[in-house]
Amino acid sequence: MASIFQYIGQAIAYTLFAVFVGYFATKPAYTNFPPDKAQIKLSFGHAGEHATECRRLTQEELNQLAPNMRRPLDCPRGRLPVLIELELDGELLYSEALPPSGLAGDGVSTAYKTFAVDPGQHQLVARLRDSNRTEGFDYEKTSEITLSPQQNFVVDFHPSRDGFLFL
Repeated sequence: MASIFQYIGQAIAYTLFAVFVGYFATKPAYTNFPPDKAQIKLSFGHAGEHATECRRLTQEELNQLAPNMRRPLDCPRGRLPVLIELELDGELLYSEALPPSGLAGDGVSTAYKTFAVDPGQHQLVARLRDSNRTEGFDYEKTSEITLSPQQNFVVDFHPSRDGFLFL
């Protein structure tokens, strides 16, 4: 049979544990994002062009293949990296050549970056190259934006919707 001291000790232990958990549930104060800043998020997934062009197989090459493997075109799976640049008020925020995902390098290139910026009026320029060209960009969008404190401004990319989307 338990004595009264065991029950008192157990109550003290539970109380101390509850106070410990309660304190660290509210302290130290955590701010997810500075209240005097705005945030620009670059978030997209896009596949670059194929690294090499498809090649038509000759009849001799097709005859050497098993009947179930006879395709008229030989298309390598590899894709080009996607070059992305983000510029705010003439200052380069982000520039990266994003490699394709996948073991064969045939998947999408992805980016997810956040940038804390001062609120106010800004000029935002987004550029993307997904081809094998050496100069310039395939997609570019420039826009005047107004950011308020604590605002999340998203930069997305959809080639079917004319490239960059500013949300």
